[in-house]
Amino acid sequence: MSTATRTGRVESLRLLEHEVSVMLRRIRRVLAERARAVHPELQSGSYLMLAYLADLGAMRASAIADGLCLDKGAVSRQLQHLEEIGLVDRAPDPEDRRATLVSASADAVHRIGEVASERRRWLDDRMGDWSDDDLASFAAQLGRYNATLDDRP
Repeated sequence: MSTATRTGRVESLRLLEHEVSVMLRRIRRVLAERARAVHPELQSGSYLMLAYLADLGAMRASAIADGLCLDKGAVSRQLQHLEEIGLVDRAPDPEDRRATLVSASADAVHRIGEVASERRRWLDDRMGDWSDDDLASFAAQLGRYNATLDDRP
């Protein structure tokens, strides 16, 4: 690889890191906004867990911890808070009555759906000048980027 090509690649990687940093700051802000829209006491980290539950359905707390790469104690504390504010339900696991399944409450699923729909409308409005092909290509490239960096089996 020539020096000019290598310099261009290094600069592209630097720009990628910068843009990902900008995106992460935006995501943090958006998550906080979404959390407040679902419930005024909901924190952004708990919003992610709640959305995970809403997407995947009832599961054990240990599965949440594994799926989100979180400490089991932190998951337990967040689930307790989510239950206290009425966004999570608990039920015995039919496969093992000693275990408990947690799920997003019907109200939580409804609120998350409303927030997500509103966010997609906002995003569509902001990206209105992007062609359908540009949008699909960007989504595909972002998916490829995420899959490339995913170090989990």
